[in-house]
Amino acid sequence: MRLGITDTVKHLLIINVIMFIGTMAIGNGELFYKWFALYFPENSLFQPWQIITHMFMHGGFAHIAFNMFALWMFGTAVEQRLGSKKFIFLYISAGLGAVLFQLGYYYFQYVPIETELIQSGLLQSEINEMLSTNKVIRDINEVQFSQLQSLFDVHRTSMVGASGCIMGVLAAFGIMNPNAELMLIFLPIPIKAKYFIPGIIILDIISAFSGQSFFSPSNTAYLAHVGGAIVGALIMWYWRKNQFDNFRWN
Repeated sequence: MRLGITDTVKHLLIINVIMFIGTMAIGNGELFYKWFALYFPENSLFQPWQIITHMFMHGGFAHIAFNMFALWMFGTAVEQRLGSKKFIFLYISAGLGAVLFQLGYYYFQYVPIETELIQSGLLQSEINEMLSTNKVIRDINEVQFSQLQSLFDVHRTSMVGASGCIMGVLAAFGIMNPNAELMLIFLPIPIKAKYFIPGIIILDIISAFSGQSFFSPSNTAYLAHVGGAIVGALIMWYWRKNQFDNFRWN
């Protein structure tokens, strides 16, 4: 892996930095977030363009610094092998896979609770109003209140970050270089990519369903990481099988 930087990776870095500066400098850190973060689709703040724009948003300096370092380190190597067009397709597709997995998980939580509330006598319009205003507009029992709180927790969620895209790039890197040795900054033990990357994915799955955070903040969208990695791996598997000379992968 050379120490330079490829064109697409460079442009992605620039866009992410510009968006981060805009977030910090305009509207007291709230305006860009409101426009470009990805909100839960049942939330009135959701807009279709957020499906793409959230990939270029970050929640703080440590968040963007870590992601951009990973993009430079692994993205440069992957773009050198794939070329710019295939790399950007991989990157955006992994980001969309991250959205699909994470929103699918949110709906898996949301829909059954909403159905139970409607069956208990609440109207859909009442539920929507209470979630939007965070105010109870009619008499409800303790069970309904608890269910509404669970819905509200999902309803107000938002996603930002390039992590899903980068997990797809990391998965592609691992398929290209299965014996490359990787390590975590705080766990400096070299591990081959073919073990390291599946291990990270497994830990993200455990974190998503157990609430136990291993390496990331507790508000991390863990299944977005999983979705990005799976989509990236599937794309690379397809390309490796159908479009590349096998000898190039040895």
